[in-house]
Amino acid sequence: MTDIKSMTREELADALSAMGEPSFRAKQVFSWLHGGARSFDEMSNISKPLRAKFAERFYITAPTAVRKQVSRLDGTIKYLWELRDGNCIETVLMSYHHGNTVCISTQVGCRMGCRFCASTVAGKVRDLAPSEMLDQVLFTQIDSGREISNIVLMGIGEPTDNLDNVLRFLELVNHPEGMNIGMRHISLSTCGVVPGIDRLAEQGLQLTLSVSLHAPDSETRSRIMPVNNAYDVDELFAACHRYFRKTGRRISFEYAMIDGVNDSDAQADLLAKKIRGMPGHVNLIPLNDVVESEFKPSRRVAAFQKRLESHGLTATVRRSLGGDIDASCGQLRRKEMQERGERGKEA
Repeated sequence: MTDIKSMTREELADALSAMGEPSFRAKQVFSWLHGGARSFDEMSNISKPLRAKFAERFYITAPTAVRKQVSRLDGTIKYLWELRDGNCIETVLMSYHHGNTVCISTQVGCRMGCRFCASTVAGKVRDLAPSEMLDQVLFTQIDSGREISNIVLMGIGEPTDNLDNVLRFLELVNHPEGMNIGMRHISLSTCGVVPGIDRLAEQGLQLTLSVSLHAPDSETRSRIMPVNNAYDVDELFAACHRYFRKTGRRISFEYAMIDGVNDSDAQADLLAKKIRGMPGHVNLIPLNDVVESEFKPSRRVAAFQKRLESHGLTATVRRSLGGDIDASCGQLRRKEMQERGERGKEA
């Protein structure tokens, strides 16, 4: 059977045409899918025999919320969704003055091994389908009742490690007959997979590229991010400069502040030197405490920010949201996996 929600509008039209159906059927079905229909039986303007025919050939993805945590501090909502195969992924909904932003996952688990991140503790299980990424946006909006205006691909997984499916998701969520969320309202985060950055540059998309940098020198970055052993800092910055020349889009550099590791004045100076020559924004992230991690939050966030600004860089400190609901990536999924393991032992 075929995952119908992962099909583009054109592919859906071709598939229904091959079944002998008129072209307007594709518009009807596409509208139902992107409106949150969980089954073909909900498609009331399509005949029962045709719905049955669809159900024989296609399936519709629709996740189940197995955990939902709402912050008492700022209203941030974190979902743990269970997928068709029983795997779980996380989605976070955050409200800002400019609208509601959803942070979605692109993989079940992650193989990148960043040592300060909870998402990678159990490794990568599999890639998410385009429909499973779309579902996070769609069903978060439906469940919360909040209209989503912005998307960040910054949850569990490395988007460029699943780029074919990510690009299709972007096409689907951007479609005017679907959720119609513009590319300029979407940010894609990578830990520094250089071929993925180059390939993304070729797409000519007007999204925002966010690079999880976290250190300006290879010695430090290799210590905390194994991907640096494959594509070191100099290769990464060269790719960023190519991306800017190709797209004209400013890059956001994510920088988790780790006490005594990447927060010195010398590292701030080096970071400013590496970015010079292209417009870049540095987003300083107060580190979340992860039980399994040896790294602790920096006490020099304000000083580091001031040092960067002295070089003429734009540097902001990310507002911490959902601190009371395990809002950092991977924490809720890890708890669910641990509890399922304990239940399995008891059975």
